[in-house]
Amino acid sequence: MDYWFATTDHLTDRIWFRDDDDFKMGMNLVAILAVVLQVDVLSFILMSNHVHFVLCCPKEKAERFMKEFMRRYSQYMSKKYRTKELLRKVHVDIQPLSGNDESLEWAIAYVHMNSVAAGICLKASYYPWGTGDTFFKAKREKGRPLGSLSERARRRLLHSKEKLPPGLLVGEDGYILPESYVNRDFVERVFRTPARMNFFLNNSSKAKRRIESDEKGSPAFRDQIVLSAIPDLCTSLFRKSSVQELTEDEQAELLKQLRFRFSANVNQLCRVVGLSYETVTDLLNRF
Repeated sequence: MDYWFATTDHLTDRIWFRDDDDFKMGMNLVAILAVVLQVDVLSFILMSNHVHFVLCCPKEKAERFMKEFMRRYSQYMSKKYRTKELLRKVHVDIQPLSGNDESLEWAIAYVHMNSVAAGICLKASYYPWGTGDTFFKAKREKGRPLGSLSERARRRLLHSKEKLPPGLLVGEDGYILPESYVNRDFVERVFRTPARMNFFLNNSSKAKRRIESDEKGSPAFRDQIVLSAIPDLCTSLFRKSSVQELTEDEQAELLKQLRFRFSANVNQLCRVVGLSYETVTDLLNRF
């Protein structure tokens, strides 16, 4: 079997998933492509400005999987937000993993610890947008079989006309549960025990990065929370509806307010406001 670690560059001046509906779209898209392209998804995570996957399949299928994910999600973003080819120039890196050493375990741990390293949650299992809560669960999550939905409801949920197995489970939050299509049994055999999986999670490079970020100061709020506050701040502070309508001095004041209210660092400000690193630092230096 061939294993692959597929990851994308981090967008620095915008985010992929602006709200929960965007994340749900991404979660369902993973399920659709896993079934349609017959790719074995072992683990994945959807972060604000990048994604990671560990896949089991021939390399050409891994490449097609990533290409289709980027293409379809970009189309969704274009339709919803009227953005042109948001992900067209995002670089995708696909590296082989060996099944004969511990590289597979380390890759899965790295994927799952992204949310912890970003300061979003205390444990990988608390993060809903991926497979962090899929393995070694004492109690499986209940879901509604996809086949129980009407054709219209299924299309509205998945934004797709493709036929999927009726036994896939849809969770209460409105997306197909990863545990109903991810190769859970295989991953649990790889790690062997929950304790061994915890060892890899706690000793991954992402776990160490979390310790370093705690020392340096990391964002206290998710990108989506900061992003949702921007329209209200633009209205209350400047009587304008968006960042694009603000003058440079007003943008500088907005950045100051976001940094003060949400303890946002420069990188997070770049993502949520949609300005380059150089522009944000220049505006912040006005104060």
